[in-house]
Amino acid sequence: MKNAKTGFFFSGVGLLAFVGWTVVVGTVDRRPIGPDGSVVGLATLNGWFRDLIGVNWELYTLTDWLGLVPLGIAAVFAVLGLTQLLKRRSLAAVDRDLLLLGGLYLAVFALYLAFERWPLNFRPVWIEGVLEASYPSSTTLLALCILPTAMHQVRLRLRGALAWTLWIALGALTIFMVVARLLSGVHWLTDILGGALFATASVGLYRTAVSRR
Repeated sequence: MKNAKTGFFFSGVGLLAFVGWTVVVGTVDRRPIGPDGSVVGLATLNGWFRDLIGVNWELYTLTDWLGLVPLGIAAVFAVLGLTQLLKRRSLAAVDRDLLLLGGLYLAVFALYLAFERWPLNFRPVWIEGVLEASYPSSTTLLALCILPTAMHQVRLRLRGALAWTLWIALGALTIFMVVARLLSGVHWLTDILGGALFATASVGLYRTAVSRR
């Protein structure tokens, strides 16, 4: 019980940190340094990082395609949960960790839709002639929310060499996707950090809730 309280506390602090970071990005040092004069928060920091790394379209394309991996993993767990629901004929009979996982995925999707509807800032580059919403980085959210929870599910449901192999592969993919997306230059630095803050806190909340079974 003490460990659960500690986990919930730190997850709550992480979510508050995300909210605070979002407020800072939305209010501090906002200047028109983006394409077409778009305004960006923490412009000094973001402009410095943009000028430092430039744009790498190969990494952008690669991370875009790799983004299908976490989406596919989420679909696998959705099918697993639906299969249990159909067989057991009760939502309450579905494994609790899968229900919590579904709740996490819905929260991520809702966050994505909210910032698409009310963009905080736009990308530092045009994407096929369109200036897209940029905060928080959706690829970072996918990588840091879905892949670590998949690692947790692997440890829960599998054993032996297969479990360790999948766990290591998912961990390596998580790190690669976040670092490659950061270095691709298609997001501001604050977009990556915002996505990482939300993902870390929400995954911590999920793991703590699962551990209370």
